[in-house]
Amino acid sequence: MGKYGDIQEDFYTERSRILDALAQPENQHMILRLIGALAFRTHCPTYGYIQDDLGRKFTDIDFASYPRFFKDISRLMAELGYEEDKAVTQLFSESRLLFHDPVYGRHIDIFFNKLDFCHVIDFTGRLEQEALTLPLAELLLEKMQIVQINEKDLIDTIMLLREHEVGDHDQETINGALIAQILANDWGFWRTVTANLKLVDEELDRYQRLTAEDRRIVRQRIRSLEEMIENEPKTRKWKLRAAVGERIKWYKDVEELMHR
Repeated sequence: MGKYGDIQEDFYTERSRILDALAQPENQHMILRLIGALAFRTHCPTYGYIQDDLGRKFTDIDFASYPRFFKDISRLMAELGYEEDKAVTQLFSESRLLFHDPVYGRHIDIFFNKLDFCHVIDFTGRLEQEALTLPLAELLLEKMQIVQINEKDLIDTIMLLREHEVGDHDQETINGALIAQILANDWGFWRTVTANLKLVDEELDRYQRLTAEDRRIVRQRIRSLEEMIENEPKTRKWKLRAAVGERIKWYKDVEELMHR
């Protein structure tokens, strides 16, 4: 048994065990925020059942942090009963740590400063906006940056948009103003996100477990976000890249996107 008890088989129970450890006095100084599917579930207390109704399964528990907490994270994960992947630490310690669950065969990824997959999501200075998870704007972008978006990503996005309004701040709101600013400087990122928002809209009718009201509200929030993105003045960098368009690939291929 580790300092904070045994590793739990149920993902949500294990999530709670880790968050409880983070809340202890010796760990409260650490900035370690949930990302991925469990972050979406944590931030959607009212509509979290949508993941269950639509068959969404959890696969891993992932976090975002800053490099200055490297040693603290290594200590905490060991106390929780996880084993550090030394090879990953040696190769990627400035950007990533990986810990293995010796009981159930899962793993925990820790990403520092940014998520770098099809597009880069820089969360430097943003983790302080939330107590438990990545801010809502970055959570949405985490899904919308995936070029080959899949069923799990669609479900998580629908749930988030059902739970939270789109606005111009971070307080229990998807900060559409921030998303619009980010995309106004990066045509490729804009191209992927706007295409995926359209896809979410198109796919809504396929989920029979959603109510008509669910669909109406999600569509309304997609429209609000699309309008904010459209109205945001684009930078010279964006316009130059837009002139090239799809003749040059606008995203990075990622062999294995994070286990969302």
